[in-house]
Amino acid sequence: MKLTEKTIENLKTTQGQKDRIVFDDDVRGLGLRVTASGSKSYLSQFNFQGKRRRVPIGSQSTLSLADAREIVKRHAGDVARGIDPAAVRIAEREAAKAEHLALGKLIGDWSEIRLRDRRERYRTEAVRALRHAFDRFWDRPVEELTKRIVIDWRNSSLRAGKASMASATLKYGKAAFSWAMADELVALSPFAGIEAIELTSRDRVLTDKELVAVWRAAGSRAGSFGRIVRALILTGQRRDEVGGMARDELAADLSTWSLPPSRVKNGRKVTTSHDVPLAPAMRELIASAPDLGGRHVFPGLHDKPFAGWATMKEQLDRDSAVTGWHLHDLRRTVATGLQQMGVRLEVTEAILNHRSSTRGGIVGVYQRFDWAAEKRAALDAWAQHVEAIVEGREPAGNVVRLSA
Repeated sequence: MKLTEKTIENLKTTQGQKDRIVFDDDVRGLGLRVTASGSKSYLSQFNFQGKRRRVPIGSQSTLSLADAREIVKRHAGDVARGIDPAAVRIAEREAAKAEHLALGKLIGDWSEIRLRDRRERYRTEAVRALRHAFDRFWDRPVEELTKRIVIDWRNSSLRAGKASMASATLKYGKAAFSWAMADELVALSPFAGIEAIELTSRDRVLTDKELVAVWRAAGSRAGSFGRIVRALILTGQRRDEVGGMARDELAADLSTWSLPPSRVKNGRKVTTSHDVPLAPAMRELIASAPDLGGRHVFPGLHDKPFAGWATMKEQLDRDSAVTGWHLHDLRRTVATGLQQMGVRLEVTEAILNHRSSTRGGIVGVYQRFDWAAEKRAALDAWAQHVEAIVEGREPAGNVVRLSA
């Protein structure tokens, strides 16, 4: 069929057809694809190295018939010279993408510029969370990450029970794109208008029976994870703090663990270490960890801080038959246990390095007492309590007393 503006206008699919292709009699290889919905687009058909190829060249609504014919003629010339027009089109498309700001570049610049004064831990976690969520878009133009994609990801995360992770990632994304819009790097944010996820405050505290089951199941696991779980029970510190415990953070006699400011997470910028007295049971746990010559006490792969929490936690739940809890709940369990043993609230908060009203205002500014002796007595007593319930003995009293 000889394609003309009039014949093109009248071309339609027949009933039941999804689409049809009509080829031009004047220029060999020029085709027009017509769909059932009425859209029309030009294509170029040619043979290259014995294989038939078809390359879309543009919509009929934006490309004239004359221009379409010129493009097809140019393709025929390329084929005659041994050039594959399809490969050329792919290369041009990739080059065009390279000119756009990639999502990973935007997030990286945000971290280096906007977050330069934030803790390294926060910066690392923000980038990690966004990459984990949108990795397939990381090297693609930032415009390809649409609001619909972000919403679908959020909904999928909520259905998977990952509300806390989704909430944090959305906050990181909103902050990154707000910065990018302010610096006129992008015109729109795919996170704009997406409501924050309301998180229900968790108040799970493990019973003594559950704590014993978790302790025993952790002991049956080889590798770092089991020791980390027991360390969480004995110290009440945060998961990633324990998972990243380094040998140079420990006193020579293992009596104290000093977390440097860069690893402390309590919502404040700190300049001093957080000292955690280690009970005899905790010292034995550390001593039992194999020294592979690396820096970390409970290493992950290649002497990196331990990772792979979700998988190992699922296995721990199966082994212990204790479900419906998070590793962070061990921290709350320790705090509750200390309070039940009569430990002063200020001491419990000092152990947990927790920021609350008791350490705010004038108290937070002027009170620098570190409760070192009280912290040690409390954690020693807590470790004895854990040992007693694991061994099936009656805990020896519930009040922590300090010698004069």
